[in-house]
Amino acid sequence: MSERSERSGRHSGVLFRRTDAQVGELAVRRLDPEADAPTVHAWVTHPKAVFWMMRDADVADVAKEYREIVDHPQRDAFLGLVNGRPAFLAESYDPARVELAGLYEARDGDVGMHFLCAPTGTPVHGFTRAVITTVMEFLFADPAIRRVVVEPDVRNTAVHVINAAVGFEVAGTVAKPEKDALLSVCTRERFLAATREATA
Repeated sequence: MSERSERSGRHSGVLFRRTDAQVGELAVRRLDPEADAPTVHAWVTHPKAVFWMMRDADVADVAKEYREIVDHPQRDAFLGLVNGRPAFLAESYDPARVELAGLYEARDGDVGMHFLCAPTGTPVHGFTRAVITTVMEFLFADPAIRRVVVEPDVRNTAVHVINAAVGFEVAGTVAKPEKDALLSVCTRERFLAATREATA
């Protein structure tokens, strides 16, 4: 097989890992708000992360923001590694209670997701696709999860394309306080079908 995935024991700090034929080994661990703040700060303040809306944050701001996220009962944050090096950020949340509360028709088994790839001067073909596939597999490894919900800025056309590639369907536009968002959902079945097609 060209790809494999597995849930890993917590003793290693890694919650999930998979191997991508193009990119290598991708792993997900919980984010440590204080220890990871300098790394994450460099990512979220980069010009390519304009839609993350943290361009003016300092390291202390990033640590505070992510401390609030990991301590929140309906939110969580994760750091992604590629071949052992920090390379992406992921967040999960309960969209019925935060971010999208009252803005869409929530269902049991929904989970919200954000992801961000670290900026690089040497892009690797297929990297973003490998990252979002890893994040989606990680979320769907929980049997209680039935759909992943995302709400990127309507202007973020690059992420709309990558979302569609892994099975997301546009459900409509929602007005959030900070942006107009393109609400999209992906069922487990659509994700599996999309990823099967990609590796066929």
